[in-house]
Amino acid sequence: MNSRKSFLTFDFIIILAILCLSVISVCFIYSSGLNSDGVNTSFEFIKQIIWIVTGLGLMTLVIVFDYKYFYDFAYYIYGICIFMLIITLLVGNKVNGARSWLGLPGVGIQPSEFTKLGTIIALSAFCAKNRNNIRSIVVFLRAALIPALPMVLILAQPDLGTSLVYIPIFLVILFMAGTKIRYLFFLVACGIGVILFTIIPMWSGYVLKQETFVVTIFSNQLLMLAILGACLLVVILSAIGWFAFKKGIYYWICYSFVIISVSLFVAMLAQKILKDYQIMRLVVFLDPDVDPQGAGWNILQSLTAIGSGGLFGKGFLKGTQSHYHYLPQQSNDFIFSIIAEEIGFFGSMVVFLCFFIILIRGFIIAYSSKDSFGSYICFGIIAMFFFHFVVNIGMAMGIMPITGIPLLFLSYGGSSLWTSMMAAGILINIYYRRYGFKI
Repeated sequence: MNSRKSFLTFDFIIILAILCLSVISVCFIYSSGLNSDGVNTSFEFIKQIIWIVTGLGLMTLVIVFDYKYFYDFAYYIYGICIFMLIITLLVGNKVNGARSWLGLPGVGIQPSEFTKLGTIIALSAFCAKNRNNIRSIVVFLRAALIPALPMVLILAQPDLGTSLVYIPIFLVILFMAGTKIRYLFFLVACGIGVILFTIIPMWSGYVLKQETFVVTIFSNQLLMLAILGACLLVVILSAIGWFAFKKGIYYWICYSFVIISVSLFVAMLAQKILKDYQIMRLVVFLDPDVDPQGAGWNILQSLTAIGSGGLFGKGFLKGTQSHYHYLPQQSNDFIFSIIAEEIGFFGSMVVFLCFFIILIRGFIIAYSSKDSFGSYICFGIIAMFFFHFVVNIGMAMGIMPITGIPLLFLSYGGSSLWTSMMAAGILINIYYRRYGFKI
């Protein structure tokens, strides 16, 4: 078995794609630090180089460390991550309104980033251990608790964007593990319902600029409580009908109204917990012009930067939106806008190609793995990479709401970069040991 393993069995394609993205990252973080006079006003690119070098070291360490031990210590890793999130809530530093950091200002870590990887490992281990009864509703609910706990703790910081990453991770791993589709559809439908019921009041005020009957209902907590009570009554009656007559119509009525009830309840909580600016981001996604000088400013400036880049861009270090600092958070959340402005459509395709290579290789590794645990980890990492990629670039292009999710391997920041490097290291680790143990 060991004879099949050699230096040549490493997945160098992923490594080359990551190195390419790392070089692009340093170049455009450097560009984001220039002002209109061409003077460098930031040393973020130096920190990014340090994080890349240390991140490659962590990736190497993860590759050397046989991933079968992650299976044995999955829940310990997850427990440490949860403990770090709790400590962050108690004594963490506030940055941009969220208590998400541990350590000194400027040199801290963001535990929520590392928790994504810890959750993937724990959820994969759980599904591997329970693969024979994964279609059970009890097992599904127990699995849902694994991402739910960090989501709640991260929402309490509050950091809505990072908490959303756990949803596709859970859905993809459970889908690949073979759970029932209707369980997953239930969560997706509830998520859509929560978003709609949460933003309707603010959306009506800024977009419709008039109050309708529907808006009146979802703006009044007492009316929402009354509707919730009525929905729960339907759920109870339909559940009684199902148990008494065993007819499918009663089951699906109950199923549908549980979705509505859960969506209403969570939306009521969201309206209490979420800040106005967080809800406003969703409203601006529907129409950026409702607040062009406020919440819509980011999207409008990003669209301007991307559109002005054209096919070939304005040239490296020649962007105007970034150098005049029209783009907020331009070295992290909107790094793609700078890339598109300076090297244009064709240059941006290099970024797309690198991510496409990583995702495709991830799928190949997942299917080449000889154990379910390794496959589930691969699918969880793919889900994390894909969600970050689609949401961040979609955010920059105005087709996704602004959530503050970084573009992995490219955005400025040590915690997200280290997490990405370690995740890639796990993919390479699984590929290297694809003839190993079975679970």
